[in-house]
Amino acid sequence: MGEGVLQVSVRSRQGLVFSGELASVTSFNAKGEFDVLPMHTNFVSMIAKKVILRKVGGKKEEINLNTGVMMVEKNEVKVFLGVGMMG
Repeated sequence: MGEGVLQVSVRSRQGLVFSGELASVTSFNAKGEFDVLPMHTNFVSMIAKKVILRKVGGKKEEINLNTGVMMVEKNEVKVFLGVGMMG
């Protein structure tokens, strides 16, 4: 894994949606929009609306969702779509 990147996996109930190295990940939780960048502090959050995957070259991909969970630990981001509930 490169030093200035995040290793990201996005999974749905059907299986793996995305796996690879990214420059950043953006999503939404109960407090609003947030970004995860390399060397981000470890955390777990319920997420909603969408996940924006920003590749190292600048291109981005959006994945729409109703609910999910994002876990960040040691430059690794795991997103589980369709899990949990926001209220």
